[in-house]
Amino acid sequence: MNRNNGRLLVAAATAALVMATAQARAAESLTVTSWGGGYQEGQKKVYFDPFAAKTGIKIVEESYSGENAKIKAQVDADDVTWDVVDVDSNMIATGCDEGLFEVLDYSKIADRSKFVEGSATDCAIGTIVVTTVFAYDTTVLPQAPSAVTDIFDLEKLPGKRGLWKRPYVNLEWALIADGVAAKDVYTTLATPEGVDRAFKKLDTIKKDVVWWEAGAQPAQLLADKEVVMSSAWSGRIQAAISTDKKPFKIVWDAQALDFNFWAIPKGAKHLEDSYKFIAFASDAATMAEQSKYSAYGPTNSDAAKLIAPAVLETLPTAPEHMKSILVYDAKFWGEHGEDLTKRFNNWLAQ
Repeated sequence: MNRNNGRLLVAAATAALVMATAQARAAESLTVTSWGGGYQEGQKKVYFDPFAAKTGIKIVEESYSGENAKIKAQVDADDVTWDVVDVDSNMIATGCDEGLFEVLDYSKIADRSKFVEGSATDCAIGTIVVTTVFAYDTTVLPQAPSAVTDIFDLEKLPGKRGLWKRPYVNLEWALIADGVAAKDVYTTLATPEGVDRAFKKLDTIKKDVVWWEAGAQPAQLLADKEVVMSSAWSGRIQAAISTDKKPFKIVWDAQALDFNFWAIPKGAKHLEDSYKFIAFASDAATMAEQSKYSAYGPTNSDAAKLIAPAVLETLPTAPEHMKSILVYDAKFWGEHGEDLTKRFNNWLAQ
């Protein structure tokens, strides 16, 4: 073999190696697990397909029902097949302490200070803001409620109220209506005196409460005129307003903010690509796109200025709606939820 032929062979081999590497890179995949249904279909449009188009990394979708046990089984077996998982706040409150998720390096994602309070944790970063609000039918009430205190004012606004048949948010709102600042709610509720105070406030409206258990019920209760106002998940009520043209109005005072998050299971095999996906999904411009598919709020505060004003005003994270908030404390409920739920159920039965 002469020297020139040798060089040609080396060049060809190098080119083949580069091509093979590129093909392998393009064939790489990332498994992202979420909650299925319309929610995940929206994620496919906003996150999965655009990320794959931008990076060449194929997204393999899986779905689950939010079981930490499935993540724990993978971590314990040292056989983690999920790279990124959409989790809720209760899962993070326990899973992070149990070592089920990677501690995030925010230098690979985004400026942590840009995210809504409570949505950027050590082990997970918020993807959406979901909130509990209360709403009313504008054709029924002669005077519009404007604050959580109005739920408890039967003299000013008589009529039935709809509330979720769970202690969550009800106890917090009861304390706020009784004069406790939102920032002090969980400190107060962690004491026997605070719990007594919350239930005493709920006593004042108990006979006028219609209890709901499914997310679709508040809008139906309002539409059927069974209640004059109701707590509800904001996205459900906004859908009734925007899609069904119901004459409802949301009161954003003391809205209870909760989140869904992106998290990386401990020991995920494609750690760097997982970070790339989460960084892409956490970008303000990407998050602004999700508002086209749902009334969930973006957690990146910079997304607000990229959303059309008419759409922004329907979201919980509109600046005007964020002036009076309660950040749901999943860790508190993880520690106290069993006892408070038992007391709540006993209270209901009395």
